[in-house]
Amino acid sequence: MIRRLFLLSVLSLLLLAACGTGEPPREIQGADALIPSLTWQEPDKLDAAAAFTLTRSQEGYILAEIPDDGAAYLVVPAGQPVPEDLPDTVTLLCRPISDIYLAGSATMDMLVKLDALDSVSYSALPADDWTIPEAKAAMESGEIVYAGKYSAPDYERICGGGCGLAIENTMIYHSPEIKEQLERFDVPVLVDQASRETTPLGRMEWIKLYGVLLDREAQANAVYERQAQAIRALDAADTGKTAAFFYIASNGEVKVRAPEDYIPQLIRQAGGTYVFDSLETTSSLSTVTLQWESFYAAAKDADVLIYNSTVTEALPDLDALLAKNPLLADFAAVQTGAVYCTKENFYQASMELGDLASDLHAALAGETDHLIYLNPLE
Repeated sequence: MIRRLFLLSVLSLLLLAACGTGEPPREIQGADALIPSLTWQEPDKLDAAAAFTLTRSQEGYILAEIPDDGAAYLVVPAGQPVPEDLPDTVTLLCRPISDIYLAGSATMDMLVKLDALDSVSYSALPADDWTIPEAKAAMESGEIVYAGKYSAPDYERICGGGCGLAIENTMIYHSPEIKEQLERFDVPVLVDQASRETTPLGRMEWIKLYGVLLDREAQANAVYERQAQAIRALDAADTGKTAAFFYIASNGEVKVRAPEDYIPQLIRQAGGTYVFDSLETTSSLSTVTLQWESFYAAAKDADVLIYNSTVTEALPDLDALLAKNPLLADFAAVQTGAVYCTKENFYQASMELGDLASDLHAALAGETDHLIYLNPLE
C-alpha cells in the first residue's frame, strides 16, 4: 500500500513537472542581502575556480553560490539553528550531510580523496562502470547501491532512503524535469559545474566546495594544494615537442579536443604544443570532429600521439591502433615509438590532474618508466 501511494505521488508530480514552472533562473544576490541576520565576511579568495563562491559568517555558517546555475546553498553547522530569515531561494544543507545520490561521476574521486565515501549511499553508475577502486568496492559490498542513471533515477529508493543531497553533473540540463522532481521530494540538488571551469586548477578546486559541505576543509585544501604544486612545478617546462590527443570513432571519424579544453591546457602546461591549437570551434563542446584528411595534415608530424581510450576501448598495442587506420603508420610518432594510450582510470581521476600533467611531461620528454595514466604502445 505504501509503495502504491508513493508511485501515485511520483506520477502526479511528474505530470506537474511536465507543465513547467515558467520561472526565470534565480539571481545571485550575495550573503548580506539573502540572510541579513548573520554577520558575513568577505567571500573566500579562491585560487582558480570561477564557477562557485564561498562566503562565511562569523557564526560559522557558509553560503555556497553557483552563479551560472542561479543556485545558493546555506551550510549549517551541526547542532546550529536554521536562520529564521532564510529565503525560499536558498537551499538548506545541514551538516552532517549523508545518503548522497551521486550522479556526477567526476565528483566521486573528490569524495574518495576526502575520505567521505561513507556519505554516499546511491550511485548513478553501476559497479562495473567505476574505475575508481574504492567506489567499485563500496558498490560490490552493498555500501553504495545503484539507484538509476541520472536521467532515470529510482525515486522510490532515493527518496525513501532519506537522501540528504543529489549531486548531478551538467548532463542534468538535458533532463531538467529530473532535477525539479527530486526537489519536489525535498531532496536538495547540486549541479557540479567543475567541467565548465576554464583551467585544470579551477576544475580541481571544486574539492574545496565538497570539503565545506562534508566538513573536511583541511583535507580538501591539502589534496588540492598537492596537485596544484605538481602543475605549478611545470610552469617553466618547455620540451619543444608537439602532441596530438585523439580517438577514432566506429565510423572512422577522428575526435580531438578543442584547444580551450583542459587536456590541451595540460599538454601546454607539461611543456608541449598541442597540434590543434589553431583549430577554430563554433560551440562550447570539448570534443571536435575532424575529417581524416584534416587530422592527417595536422598530426602527421606530431612528436607524440596520445590515444584517448576512455571513450572507446583500451588499445593493447600499436598494431591495434594501426588497425583503425593503416595510414597512421606514416605518422612521425609511430615511426619513433612515441605513441601512448590513456588507461581506463583517466577520466574519473578528476583530482589527479597534477599527476596527469607530470605523465604528459614525461611522455613528451621520452621518460616512460613511471607513468600512471598513459600506456606506451609497442
